[in-house]
Amino acid sequence: MSSAKKKYARITTKTLLEMKANGEKISMLTAYDFTLGGIVDQAGIDIILVGDSASNVMAGHETTLPITLDQMIYHASSVVRAVKRALVVVDLPFGTYQADSKEALRSAIRIMKESGAHAVKLEGGIEVKESIERILKAGIPVMGHLGLTPQSIYKFGTYTVRAREEEEAARLIEDAKMLENIGCFGIVLEKIPSELAAEASQLSHIPIIGIGAGNKVDGQVLVLHDMLGMNKEFSPRFLRRYLDLDQLLHEAIGKYSADVKSQDFPNQNEQY
Repeated sequence: MSSAKKKYARITTKTLLEMKANGEKISMLTAYDFTLGGIVDQAGIDIILVGDSASNVMAGHETTLPITLDQMIYHASSVVRAVKRALVVVDLPFGTYQADSKEALRSAIRIMKESGAHAVKLEGGIEVKESIERILKAGIPVMGHLGLTPQSIYKFGTYTVRAREEEEAARLIEDAKMLENIGCFGIVLEKIPSELAAEASQLSHIPIIGIGAGNKVDGQVLVLHDMLGMNKEFSPRFLRRYLDLDQLLHEAIGKYSADVKSQDFPNQNEQY
């Protein structure tokens, strides 16, 4: 069992490499606004991902594709203003990096300048290598993302586990090696067999963060709204709900409404 070797006042990409080398697991959660960003940071999470999952949990879209660069910058800047310790990573949204490496760099620069974030994350392997290299050459840290890549959902046609077959598994390992070699500071592996994720982690000198990728990687990431139990419709095997916030909020709001209607709120001590 690994344990924390050192307390870090501020998490950086260098910190994460040290944590990997020391066998200390890395915690990562999403956040999209100032209030929850601050709570997540104060709770000691190492990496806060301002994910394009905001498209789903904040805006109600079916997929991550509709969210725009301007919207990602808005969410990221809100989180950054609250964070004192965690490394803040921001997803580059669909359409901002896949086809044009110059556009990818412009998008990454906007995120870094306008939000104050610390790094960006891109989905894909060899097909986005040129975009990642251009961003890295500008001095912007990049986190990769392999396996199930939600921005490609219409290509896959399903959210099922990826890389079960030998050919796709071999390609994932090659992509992971490539991302490390060109300078990415970490990689998210989503919804792949645990043994394949373990192999990728063992072969890599940079942190491998899993979501639905087993416990033999260097850290874990979940969507905050999912692990707090705010989204009851999403129940994949890898999700552990640490709170039933949906029920708690329902009860609290219902009680408030009832108190207003019964004139119990505000009482004599709650007015001037």
